[in-house]
Amino acid sequence: MENPYQGPKADVADVRDEEYQAVRIFSVSGRIGRVRFIAYTFGLTFLCSMVAGILGAVLGAKIGPVLLIANWIAIIVLSFMLAIQRAHDFNASGWLGLLGLIPLVNLIFWFVPGTDGPNRFGHKTPPNSWGTVAAACIIPTIFVIGIVAAVAIPAYQDYAKRAATQKAR
Repeated sequence: MENPYQGPKADVADVRDEEYQAVRIFSVSGRIGRVRFIAYTFGLTFLCSMVAGILGAVLGAKIGPVLLIANWIAIIVLSFMLAIQRAHDFNASGWLGLLGLIPLVNLIFWFVPGTDGPNRFGHKTPPNSWGTVAAACIIPTIFVIGIVAAVAIPAYQDYAKRAATQKAR
């Protein structure tokens, strides 16, 4: 006679082997999530600009305009590649990445959630590390602070100059 109070003998654990695909920054195939998209877009823009700035300072003013053009081409190509992967994440065609060229419309890539689980472009990406999440929060904040400073500092200097000339009268 079987004991009606004994535990089940069958394996009832919910075993889910979720498959993840590797994140490939320099590719137009695959998927990339929102947090990685934000972190990588800003991070690569910052990195390319820093490299171009350092090379421009070292190599001199004659090569500066060429480096500036090469820098912007690299940033646009990398951003477009990431936008294609981001469009793939919410199961849309990579051609939607052209929206990245339209100001403010490109924020669609920040707010549209990705497909949960696999879609026609592959499996979802692995969970974000704390470093990726921190970069996605900190790097855009630094950009915004830089823009505000670029506007506020000259405005304050102009204000201080006008106040000094008016006080001198």
